[in-house]
This record gives sequence, C-alpha cells and structure tokens, in this order.
Amino acid sequence: MAHSEQEILAGLAEIVNEETGLPADSVTPQKSFTDDLDVDSLSMMTIATLAEEKFDVRIPDEEVGNLRTVQDAVDYINKAQG
Repeated sequence: MAHSEQEILAGLAEIVNEETGLPADSVTPQKSFTDDLDVDSLSMMTIATLAEEKFDVRIPDEEVGNLRTVQDAVDYINKAQG
C-alpha cells in the first residue's frame, strides 16, 4: 500500500527522532538533514535503512547522498513506492 506524502513525512520524523533524539515536530520538509538536523553520514545511512523497512522501498547507497532535505527523502520514497 502506498503511503501519502504526509504519512511519509510523519514516518521520517519518527525515524529521525529515534536516531537523533530531535523532536519529531522539528523534522519539516524544508529542513536539511546535515545543516538543520545535524545528521552525519553514518546516521543518514541508518535513517535510510529504517525508511526502507518502514515504507518497503529500496534506497540504493549511492542515492542516499542525494537526499539533502527531508522533502528530497519524501519525494524519493513516494516515487519508489511505484
């Protein structure tokens, strides 16, 4: 079942909260993972893996670096759902 953009955003916020301890409501579409949310490359790989499991999509390692903002990740997951 495909998730809506809102469900994806909420799921990513939950994952970022688990990984970084940041409040889920601070994870908004325009936020940059590295600049605004202080997510390093290792944490980003963990977030991608958890997102793959949660949304049943595949995010190749080489794509993870292209996910600069939360919206980039939402768009990628939305498209990957097919």
